[in-house]
Amino acid sequence: MMWRAVLAAALSLIASRVSAGSRVLSLDQCADQYVLAMSRRADIVGLSTRATRGDSYLRRLAHGLPLRRTSEESILASRPDIVVRYWGGDERLLSRLADRGVTVVRIDDATDFPGIRVNIRRVAQALKQRAAGEALVAGMDRQLTASRGAWRGARAFYLTSGGDTAGTGTLVDSMMRAAGLTNVETASGFRSVSLEQLVLHPPDAVVGGFFDADSDASQSWGIGRHQIVRDLLDKHGLVRLPASLLGCPAWFAGDGVAAIAAARPAAHSRSNAGG
Repeated sequence: MMWRAVLAAALSLIASRVSAGSRVLSLDQCADQYVLAMSRRADIVGLSTRATRGDSYLRRLAHGLPLRRTSEESILASRPDIVVRYWGGDERLLSRLADRGVTVVRIDDATDFPGIRVNIRRVAQALKQRAAGEALVAGMDRQLTASRGAWRGARAFYLTSGGDTAGTGTLVDSMMRAAGLTNVETASGFRSVSLEQLVLHPPDAVVGGFFDADSDASQSWGIGRHQIVRDLLDKHGLVRLPASLLGCPAWFAGDGVAAIAAARPAAHSRSNAGG
């Protein structure tokens, strides 16, 4: 009968929509990582144009997926149901997307691990991927537990290739403390460091950031490329964290903590255990 055919067609349409899931698009490189980690590949209708670059954590997963400019025309052409963003797109664009019924999910600028957990769970809930989100949180928390207190309060200084350092209220500071380091920079936020300061007052230990050659953030003109800084890193460098771990408040900050903890020399471990 006709109504049975209509009902069958309706059920078929509903089933296809459930199977297809929500169409997801990310507006910037940080949002790319969240979408790649927690969305089915078939549901991703767009990533940022930076998704395959050297400082993108999940860049290998991005290959073969559409990369889209952050313009209203490009975004609407992909017909997303959900848009995820950290810094990409201005407020006017986001407002227009919301007016068209697109769900906009924002990643906050978290400066600690509780904030990262909030980010993960917010995006996971929007994508209806709570299990995937909890798996990311659990993996990060295992790294934090394994790394806790590794350096037993040893003092260290953070230095980027561009000559910046980070103090309190930054995710890098939280990462250092999570591995048991004491950050010698006590001022809040980020600041530039002069080459003269490093020569006159060299730190005892250095955590380097953005020195990987494949990263756009690795600046050939920064003081981090000076021979004095290279010598400082060779002598006092504990670890050099790649840009892919530093540009986004996400679960892989736990990778950075684990790398810092793993750089602890065995002699340091034995001396502190004996004391």
